[in-house]
Amino acid sequence: MNNFIGKVVLITGAGNGIGRATALAFAQQGANVVVADISQADGEETVSVVKQAGGIARFIFCDVTKNEDVKAMVEATLYAYGKLDIAFNNAGIEIEQCKLADGDEAIYDKIMDVNVKGVWRCMKYQIPAMLKQASSSIVNTASIAGLGAAPKMSVYSASKHAVIGLTKSAAVEYGKKGLRVNAVCPGVINTKMYTRAIHIEPQKEQFIKNLHPVGRIGQPEEVAAAVLYLCSDLAGFTTGIALPIDGGSTAI
Repeated sequence: MNNFIGKVVLITGAGNGIGRATALAFAQQGANVVVADISQADGEETVSVVKQAGGIARFIFCDVTKNEDVKAMVEATLYAYGKLDIAFNNAGIEIEQCKLADGDEAIYDKIMDVNVKGVWRCMKYQIPAMLKQASSSIVNTASIAGLGAAPKMSVYSASKHAVIGLTKSAAVEYGKKGLRVNAVCPGVINTKMYTRAIHIEPQKEQFIKNLHPVGRIGQPEEVAAAVLYLCSDLAGFTTGIALPIDGGSTAI
């Protein structure tokens, strides 16, 4: 997949986990990577990791809940590189651990603002820039929770269903203009979010592994590989899909 040489890739939530792994993977394939994150320390660490591997990257601070930040992120990308070929809208949160009727409205609003409206804001400003290219690609991070139920995570699940809805609608709206829009739906991945959850309830670790027919959780690099495929010429006839990367969880 060496068709990323010279491409400009913008990744939100690139400060760690899946975002960092994807930034590194794109850079290793010759892309110019814009690392966007709400944490300057994490974002700059990702840039350092990319540069140490011989890649090209720069950091841009962005809070996807703020319209002015998202607009400025896209404008800064265009100012630096003159174009935008690929966007991976990966920023998201999970701060919910209760049944639906016990939920808090403030938590509901926060999850929706980041996971749904954040993706909407990003695409709103990315799409006009990307339509200037003959071909371009957006990948949004959803979840297997967006493909079914997620007990004690009902709002998170709803937010990821919404991301898939945004993805499919945009794919249909812009398909004839050379823009492909897809989503990845990870299962449980070995990220800081997973580590925090296991630290709180270590007894759940084996249970979570057993949820995946392959008998383990996923690695960020495995999601990154799927993102690169969806953005490559090999996936030129693929748009509007929500691709599970879940160790077989959704096959059960």
